[in-house]
Amino acid sequence: MPIITISRQYGSGGSDVALLVAEHLGWQLIDNEFIDRVAKAADLPRQEVEERLECPQGLFDRIARALAYSSGDLYTTGGGIATPLPETNDLFRVTETVIEEAVRDGDVVFVGRGAHACLADATDALHVFTMGPLDWRVERVADVLKLSEQEARQRVQNVDDRRRQYVKQNYGRNWEDPANYDLCINTARISFKQAAEMIVAALGRRGINGGAGSI
Repeated sequence: MPIITISRQYGSGGSDVALLVAEHLGWQLIDNEFIDRVAKAADLPRQEVEERLECPQGLFDRIARALAYSSGDLYTTGGGIATPLPETNDLFRVTETVIEEAVRDGDVVFVGRGAHACLADATDALHVFTMGPLDWRVERVADVLKLSEQEARQRVQNVDDRRRQYVKQNYGRNWEDPANYDLCINTARISFKQAAEMIVAALGRRGINGGAGSI
């Protein structure tokens, strides 16, 4: 099935671009609804999950166990005894399961969650990275979230650090390395609509089904 993954520096508008692409193609979008599912299963505030989802360890174990219990997932020990998933399982494994299930369901646009690394070997995937100068992203975050410049800068740096750590820890990859992507877009210089058009066009040039038409 054709796949698009969109990784993004915080504040670069990757989610906005993904929405435009998914709406144009009529594809499933996997973004915030994943957070909603995890928050409900883990009995945690959505904002806490959204901010800490990509942190290594800690919260991962807590959420993964909640998901396992809520879904009834069990594993079998060597003695044939079915028990809940061990505490060493973390959100990374849950995330990969969600990604794999979504791929089987049909054409999909993924936002973040290390999907570009999880699906790095998929031949029908287009991997995109949205980016922008730090100061521009800080200004945008401050405006959208009504934060001070200092608060926005701290938030941008913290979220980027978490995303960087998540990909490095779980996949051994440099999250910001352009070699991991088919297309890197500076959304400070290119509008979200133009970025979406570039992605759809690139999909067609790669010969991946669905990449046709203008936005």
